[in-house]
Amino acid sequence: MDVLVLYLAGQGLRSIPGLSRFRRLRYLWINNNKIQDLTFLKKNYCLTELYLNNNELTDITGALKHLCSLQILLLHNNQLGKLGRTVKELKGMTSLQTLNLFHNPLAQDRSYRLYVIYFLPSVQLLDRKRCEFENRTNKVPFENPEDAILVRAVTRSLVEFTCLDWNKVATCQEKRLESKPEEPHEKLTIQFR
Repeated sequence: MDVLVLYLAGQGLRSIPGLSRFRRLRYLWINNNKIQDLTFLKKNYCLTELYLNNNELTDITGALKHLCSLQILLLHNNQLGKLGRTVKELKGMTSLQTLNLFHNPLAQDRSYRLYVIYFLPSVQLLDRKRCEFENRTNKVPFENPEDAILVRAVTRSLVEFTCLDWNKVATCQEKRLESKPEEPHEKLTIQFR
């Protein structure tokens, strides 16, 4: 349930079972597969980065519009053909900043870029070529799965407890009347792993 990052790129997947158990999922790589349907994303509202490039998607209608937090969406090298339907699906994504749609049949239209820019004003980068995303989409987040487990264990297990002796802190009235001398505050902080 606490999974934030899921890397399923380049696995030759044709379909993916529902990912609804990963409700906090923020980063999802399913690029370089053979995915044709995105119904498995119905409950993943927290996604901020979604890498769907190099698949066999022909239509995304009804699959992505609920992803209001999405900032990066890569859909290049698919089979998306209907520009109007695709843009309508993405129209409600006010956080969307980066969008790649190149190498799709819909990108053959001469007015394609103007249409997307007009209807998706939040997009700052449209069809950024490989140079910027190559490192992100083709790189495994952790070379060794044990490293990922260690990082997750360390970040989840840190607990900090801080204590302050409020008897040594002057109240508003004492400050106003200057009846109690100001003492240095002692703050005790303990970290548990």
